[in-house]
Amino acid sequence: MNLGTTYMGLKLESPVVVSACPLSEDIGNIMRMEDAGAGAVVMFSLFEEQIRSDNARFEAVSQATSNAFAEASDFFPNIEEYHVGPHEYLEKIRQAKARTSLPIIASLNGITSEGWIEYAMLMEEAGADGLEVNIFFIPADIHSTGQQVEQRYLDIVKAIRKSVAIPIAVKLNPYFSAIGNMSRRLYEAGANALVLFNRFYQPDFDIQQLKVLPNLQFSDPAEIRLPLLWLAILHGRVPVSLAATSGVNSYNEVVKYILAGADVAMTASALYKNGIDYITVMNHGLRNWMKHKGFESIDAFKGAMSQQNISDPTAYERANYIRILESKR
Repeated sequence: MNLGTTYMGLKLESPVVVSACPLSEDIGNIMRMEDAGAGAVVMFSLFEEQIRSDNARFEAVSQATSNAFAEASDFFPNIEEYHVGPHEYLEKIRQAKARTSLPIIASLNGITSEGWIEYAMLMEEAGADGLEVNIFFIPADIHSTGQQVEQRYLDIVKAIRKSVAIPIAVKLNPYFSAIGNMSRRLYEAGANALVLFNRFYQPDFDIQQLKVLPNLQFSDPAEIRLPLLWLAILHGRVPVSLAATSGVNSYNEVVKYILAGADVAMTASALYKNGIDYITVMNHGLRNWMKHKGFESIDAFKGAMSQQNISDPTAYERANYIRILESKR
């Protein structure tokens, strides 16, 4: 069975891709991911705050005329909170490219269209095969309009497209009022791929201590429903590669996402739960399923259950929802 697929122009040997997470901070882990059969690795994210903090400290120290003034650097965000700084990040890319043959996709995480985007060019120079842009912006300002939020995304993608020649993937959130239209506009702005969907930080409450709990839970297979819907709708309608990144805990979710129209399925939670070698298990399950169904390649069933290809396209629309409710009477 041929597990090869193409994601934003990159040839991958498997549709199972490691999503951006701290596991890729260790080059040894990336080598293990290659040995286990990963199609590609999205590097851990470099945050806008890291770049700004690093640059601010450099300016404070370089402008100092005495050792006393250098203490001004203490007023800037604490760069030590991050395991890897901006310059180390670029070195990680170089090392990953030197020691593996895997496609390496760098990851930028930010919310503005200012200087941090210059790092996209440095990532390309370091050898990154592609760039994933995670615009982690929660529009908490009640005066911000939907149009302003959308324009922020488009401005960032346009700025990056001007800076690099490598393919760009945009990690999309599910909260736009018209996801289809926004997807097309992102393509027109220069995106080569869309990753569905971003998981925003969602705090919990401790009702005894009356504190906000800053915890982060692993994704669950039940979370695939929403991205599955939009992958099936977008497949064949927007000329970009599609990636799924929610709830991929086994080969079952990989199969479902590809049937909907995804080129790749990204996972991190499954590797934290089961270890990096679990990629081998996922690939094995995918091959067995393909053999059982008579599919020789990923392309043979990619998008087979997308809205464009199924016999009843209303299965993804309001009409089918009404049928479901009526059947419960």
